[in-house]
Amino acid sequence: MGFGKWYDETVLPKVISLGCSSEDMDELRRQVVPLAKGAVFELGCGGGFNQPHYNARAISSFCGIDPNANLLDAARRRAAQRGWSNDIRHGVGEDIPFGDGAFDTVVCTYTLCSVDDSQQVLSEMRRVLKPGGRLLFLEHGRSPDPGPAKWQKRIEPVWKHLAGNCHLTREIGGPIRKAGFEIDPIGQAYFEKAPKWAGWMEWGVARRAGA
Repeated sequence: MGFGKWYDETVLPKVISLGCSSEDMDELRRQVVPLAKGAVFELGCGGGFNQPHYNARAISSFCGIDPNANLLDAARRRAAQRGWSNDIRHGVGEDIPFGDGAFDTVVCTYTLCSVDDSQQVLSEMRRVLKPGGRLLFLEHGRSPDPGPAKWQKRIEPVWKHLAGNCHLTREIGGPIRKAGFEIDPIGQAYFEKAPKWAGWMEWGVARRAGA
């Protein structure tokens, strides 16, 4: 096993778990995830960080995908424990394996930073939403301020290799609108316990434009 594969399979899951499971991040999740209702699809559901925050009574079914096949069984068990009809599969956001207009809610948290083609992923999420459906998002990305943005550009080439393809310089709201969504912002701010080059957050509700 090469170092890269060993790192990705052994070290990276622990890094992601530590980075994405803090109480401060949970506080932001609590502002977004409980809004999910009806037939729900979650992109990158395997880590389970959002599971405690759903309003289980508002959800009629739960589907999701994750590129890490090792996480799928645990994700299925958690969904079953909540009494949800669920369909959780191995997959990537660029090719969501569900039909057009299948979901009332799509949930995407701290995921767009690490996909290969964020615009294609957004297009896919829009495709699987019903007319009138909602995309709930919570993401970190490019700082609106020149100083932190300069450091993001400098650090990103190394950061991507250490943090599972996580990009620091990707914009958040602009690409969502470009993909055909209208956004109702909930909040945007720097994460207080992170350096500014790593801590710009935006979260809100997006609807298919014209739906």
